[in-house]
Amino acid sequence: MTTVAMFDTKRYDRDHLGESLLAAGIDVKFREFRLNAETVETVTEGTDVVCVFVNDKVDRAVIEHLASKGVRMIALRCAGFNGVDLAAAAEHGLLVARVPAYSPYAVAEHAVTLAMALNRRIPQANRRVRDMNFTLDGLVGFDMHGKTVGLIGTGKIGKIAGQIFKGFGTRVIMWDPYPDLAWAQEAGLEYVTLSEIGREADIVSLHVPLFPETHHIINDLVLAALKPGVILINVSRGALVDTVALIEALKTGQVGGVGLDVYEEEEGKFFEDLSGEIMDDDVLARLLTFPNVIVTAHQAFLTKEALDEIARVTTENIQAFGRGEQPEPSRIVTA
Repeated sequence: MTTVAMFDTKRYDRDHLGESLLAAGIDVKFREFRLNAETVETVTEGTDVVCVFVNDKVDRAVIEHLASKGVRMIALRCAGFNGVDLAAAAEHGLLVARVPAYSPYAVAEHAVTLAMALNRRIPQANRRVRDMNFTLDGLVGFDMHGKTVGLIGTGKIGKIAGQIFKGFGTRVIMWDPYPDLAWAQEAGLEYVTLSEIGREADIVSLHVPLFPETHHIINDLVLAALKPGVILINVSRGALVDTVALIEALKTGQVGGVGLDVYEEEEGKFFEDLSGEIMDDDVLARLLTFPNVIVTAHQAFLTKEALDEIARVTTENIQAFGRGEQPEPSRIVTA
């Protein structure tokens, strides 16, 4: 029987992935804490697989300990793999497999939801009526119809977001280092340069992975070049945005609204209940003071359909490993 240590587990992990693994005859040991250099000591001999999420830190030191205990697979229950030292994993013979796409609709729809909530001042309106304040001053939004939406990145999520935004009657312009021109023509959307997106887009939504070349792709220079009053959406990776520079752009009004489902220093905060503690992150604390900022705690993926797909693919990956086989090639991550 394959034995799995699953880290950073929440109730929805147990309800979906946990049940799926147990039904497949896989022995699962749940860990509520994250995997890192301090907690890796809990992995003992007899563990075949560690199952991790986006904020687990599987660096070289962690991998060396895992290998010494006989672990031979790192099963990511997410698409991102920047938390894993892939070179170290290869050196120690650990297979790394992921869930490359669980529900692009969930993430794309969340991006559009953030944009609409910012535009129509939904959080402020909701707070008012709960206080029996039914005035409308300060809640003026704009028609989405006829506006321009700029997408940076057109993978599966970006494409779906583009199609949803187009449904509002917007003009959708896009940039991607590898443009899919045939799809764009069929969808009635257009690829442009990054500078054109900056000049023309009323809403900019990020849909690119985090690589060294995309780190802080939204920085002070880029923010200054955006259309004044732009709404910026990020449901991809927190470090795509220089948060300090973003705060300055919010203070001057250069950026008119921000919707974030990710934050570059989210580790140790997102997915946790810190309601009884003092916020020790001055940047995040300042960001949360702006009325035109909406932050959700990395929940864009959180739909029933996405959780079911994560459970299915992760279970298949571990089952293949248990049989001495390789998961599907698209799911294997290499250095």
